[in-house]
Amino acid sequence: MKTYPFHALLSRMKYITRWALMRNARPESLSEHTADTALLAHALCLIAKNCTGTGDSIRPDTVAAAALYHDAPEILTGDMPTPVKYKNDALRTAYKAVEAESARAMASLLPEELQGVEESYLTGAVLNDAERRLLKAADRLSALIKCMEEESSGNREFAAALEQQKQALAGMHSPEVDYFMEHMLPCYNQNLDELTRGRF
Repeated sequence: MKTYPFHALLSRMKYITRWALMRNARPESLSEHTADTALLAHALCLIAKNCTGTGDSIRPDTVAAAALYHDAPEILTGDMPTPVKYKNDALRTAYKAVEAESARAMASLLPEELQGVEESYLTGAVLNDAERRLLKAADRLSALIKCMEEESSGNREFAAALEQQKQALAGMHSPEVDYFMEHMLPCYNQNLDELTRGRF
């Protein structure tokens, strides 16, 4: 009987730790990050469709599914630190090639009938440009929230990263991100009682 290890390999995202160059008050796994990014991407898509009026070509469920796969190649490559990954065009291009090869290798672990469609999720090819921008924004929002959580725990290690994420998100000029940051992001500084008091 032939077996296909693709999904078992995906389950190993929980063993990949992010932010490896920095002291963390609470470590974050790749599986946590992808779940958070998927929720944020879905939210940004719904904001685009229902609040900002910019989401005619947006498919929230497709974007959320792609978000679950967006860092899956890191199971094979590990989490490359951002300062290295984006240091210059040559490194950025080389890392993109490594990611693409990892996605192809992972997809090859599936039945032939599933390889093409799964690879399109692993690489983001399933998305249009507007959807790809929202997924990238969700990825950055997830990083921003991680930095906020670390700083609120008294960990100053993430102070510079927090400012970098804020600047990067502002540079996206995304009405969906602006909406989220105005109406949803402040709640991330609240405790459970503050989040739920008078609401249930």
